[in-house]
Amino acid sequence: MIEDLKPYPQYKDSGLAWLGKVPAHWGIARSKRLFRQRKEFAQSDDQQLSATQAFGVIPQALYEQRTGYRVVKISMHLNKRKHVQADDFVISMRSFQGGLERAWAAGAIRSSYVVLEPGAEVSAGYFQHLFKSHQYINALRATSDFIRDGQDLNFGNFCGVDLPLIPLQEQAAIARFLAWATNRLDRAIRAKRRIIALLQEQKQAIIHRAVTRGLDPFVPLKDSGIPWLGEIPVHWECRRFKFVARINSGQVDPNKSPFMELALIAPNHIQSGSGRIIKLETAAVQGARSGKYFARKGQILYSKIRPSLRKATIAPCDCLCSADMYAIAPRANLLTSGYLHLLMLSHIFTKFAVDASMRVAMPKVNRAALADCILWYPKPEEQKLIHDSIEKRTAPFDSSIYHIEREVTLLREYRTRLIADVVTGKLDVREVAAGLPEEELQDQSDVEAVYDADEAEDDAQSDLIDTAED
Repeated sequence: MIEDLKPYPQYKDSGLAWLGKVPAHWGIARSKRLFRQRKEFAQSDDQQLSATQAFGVIPQALYEQRTGYRVVKISMHLNKRKHVQADDFVISMRSFQGGLERAWAAGAIRSSYVVLEPGAEVSAGYFQHLFKSHQYINALRATSDFIRDGQDLNFGNFCGVDLPLIPLQEQAAIARFLAWATNRLDRAIRAKRRIIALLQEQKQAIIHRAVTRGLDPFVPLKDSGIPWLGEIPVHWECRRFKFVARINSGQVDPNKSPFMELALIAPNHIQSGSGRIIKLETAAVQGARSGKYFARKGQILYSKIRPSLRKATIAPCDCLCSADMYAIAPRANLLTSGYLHLLMLSHIFTKFAVDASMRVAMPKVNRAALADCILWYPKPEEQKLIHDSIEKRTAPFDSSIYHIEREVTLLREYRTRLIADVVTGKLDVREVAAGLPEEELQDQSDVEAVYDADEAEDDAQSDLIDTAED
């Protein structure tokens, strides 16, 4: 059905640079005609909502259930919170990056956010996708110089972008089609991710064996004295992290030279479980503003947020890392970077890190906990042999994972392009939407249905917006 989509019969110029040509029967309306700003204070029985880039505005309890975060509880001062109704839209501090967020439930949200109440000419399902399209986000970004002056988007910015005015029935048809199409694409993506997970498990089994037993299957063992580690080769040593590696301290300003020209690596730039760097961009390109840590080439970059994601990599060059990461320099006479990297990606180290992180509201390994962790290791010469052996044995897994992830990327890119073409009128889905079988439609009114736990793992480092009290 998707392959058979065609353009509308006739088009006209919308008069909007970001929208281009639109179907001839579409109109253009001022944003404040379709949405008004909701200014109601939170009600006494309002549940606390969390705003996320990936999944919209959802109940805090659901967010905690799916991600493991414990979000700061709502302030008792309800006059510092805004009331939100289901199908409202929220302008968040990160809307210039990810668009406006749809509310899937009623509740309360921070007063710093702008809440938009849709009017009678609005279908929330259509605007849910329009507001997340790259075309709209770029138009919204162009309304302000907030990237330079540090200001957040406001209602004035929203009103600066006119919107398509489409018959309500057609908006509903577009929403119906996109619910069906994205559900099919998401199922395909999840199936591929399950294959990746199985390959990662097999790779982890190889790593676990090597970093707890070495390469000699007949080596005599000794009790490590660490309950969560068990036995290790008799000639290996155990020492606390702080005695074999140093965690860099002191932040630098990414707005100043030479730091602004350096690559900036954040947790979302690192592939979970493998340490492969997904993309490399300078601090200037990323518009970094807050302090970052400086790391030398060869040092370990380890994400202290949500350690269960196992995001660690070896710095490919002198670079910066976000404040959500530790830059770690192993003592060269005791640990090699390659071996320490394997340890920090292993399930057994991750179990320690996860247990340590659960002592705080948002899962995070603090500096003191990491410094007290006990590491186990042979001589550097044997560490290199272990590292090289694992690299060779896991190369086929890495190759398969890479190709499947490329397929996932292409599916997600196709999903993004399809949504953009449909919501801007480049493709006509009315006839297809009318013939869709009911059983294949995802219930978009069910917040459980739209919350994709698999995608949450990709966005866990950055998707939470509303985490603090007023």
